[in-house]
Amino acid sequence: MNKYLKELIDVSLLDREIDLMEPKIKQIKKGLNSKLYQQEVKEQEILSLEEQKESHRLQLLKCNETIATLGARLEDISKKMGEVKTEKELKALNIEEELAREQITYQNSEITRIEGLLNSVDEKIEQTKASIQSIQADIVEIEKEVASELEEIKKEQEVISKKKSLLVDKMDQKIVVFYEKIRKWAKNTSVVPVYKQACGGCFIKINDRVYTEVLKGDDITTCPHCGRILYIQED
Repeated sequence: MNKYLKELIDVSLLDREIDLMEPKIKQIKKGLNSKLYQQEVKEQEILSLEEQKESHRLQLLKCNETIATLGARLEDISKKMGEVKTEKELKALNIEEELAREQITYQNSEITRIEGLLNSVDEKIEQTKASIQSIQADIVEIEKEVASELEEIKKEQEVISKKKSLLVDKMDQKIVVFYEKIRKWAKNTSVVPVYKQACGGCFIKINDRVYTEVLKGDDITTCPHCGRILYIQED
């Protein structure tokens, strides 16, 4: 096999090992990211509950303002009753007074209902805060485990990267540049074996001439369909 082709295969295998570390890292971080997402959801719940609480407070304020207005109205009615001259006027004032008192009763019942809602919201906020504290405790423990595992992955990456650097430094740099151009789009399938006279990257059959070139292995041969570097898998 051509020396440069052998080097390209070795480099591509090292690149593949390095790239395969990323899924491992994502998997390691999966549990941590899940907990961080849970924390974020709970924090959003608290914000929503705080908005509900503020809305209830405004409702309480409105009820109290209405009661104050109705109280002033009752005082005004009471004064007018002292000055009433006809039965018709008295009757009208009595009706107005009754309606005002009914409104006050209704507003008081609303205050009781809203205060109950406020208490319920406060309870939910406390429960959610307790959940966040529990999640944060889990995050601290998971972060320790993740940090340890990531450190091991980092060491592996450094070892493989060093191997690649040593190999690349010895290679013809024109061939390295050629390989990197293919790798930009082909990623881990930049250098692929031929299976049953088909490219191992695009899986399209190559013609006899190209296949013969690959079998000889004297030069670097690329797939005429996709441009990947081809080689014959040795036992």
